[in-house]
This record gives sequence, C-alpha cells and structure tokens, in this order.
Amino acid sequence: MSVEEIVTAYHAAMLHKSPDELADLYAEDGLHEFPFGAAPPFQGREEVRRGYHAMWDATPFEIDEVRRVAVHRTEDPEVVVVEQTVHGTVAGRHLTVPGLLVLRVRDGGIVHTRDYMDTSAIARIRDAA
Repeated sequence: MSVEEIVTAYHAAMLHKSPDELADLYAEDGLHEFPFGAAPPFQGREEVRRGYHAMWDATPFEIDEVRRVAVHRTEDPEVVVVEQTVHGTVAGRHLTVPGLLVLRVRDGGIVHTRDYMDTSAIARIRDAA
C-alpha cells in the first residue's frame, strides 16, 4: 500500500470508528504514540486494535467527516506529516478536533505513528458528553 492509500484508509477507519480497519494498516510490531498524553502508547497491531476499540467504544463523539488538510512529505521517504480535522457531534453539539499524524510507513504498513490531537478539543468533547 502506498503512503497515499494508507492516509486515505486511515481516515476511513477514523470515520467508521473501526479499530479493525485501523489496526490492519499497521505492521505487526507497529507503534502508535500519543505525545500529548491522550493515552499510553500502543505497541503492536493487536494492541492498536484493542486500544482503539476501547477508546472509540467509550466516546459518544459521532464522526461526520475526517478532512485531510495537507500531507507533507519529509526528507525521509518513509515519513509523512498529515494535517487533519475531525468533524462530529456529541450531545447535539458540533465540534472539530484538529490534529497531526506523523506516520512512518515501510513495506506498505505503518511502523510508527505519533498522534498529536488537540487536547482542548478532546476536553470539549468530554464536557459536552
């Protein structure tokens, strides 16, 4: 899978809130980190699956759209930076969560993700719930 296909599939998994779709994009030993402390890191495809299952099942935030703002190529051909906004509703209130993904893709799978979410937006989701 190309980087472009992975980014598209990643956003589709988010839209569907599908931990299986998301985990299937990862290498078996892939790492998913949350540098701003939203959750502990997930080590390995199956932990990504379990971790996102727990997170997405627990949130009342219904995702309406995942908008790709930009994909930035870096000097390292394995690494891209994805700017995105997630639009959705919770308790009838529309909210937007901006974020950045730093993805390292090797041999068609994600080997490392650094997931930077706007923690103030996450707090607004929790408050609205």
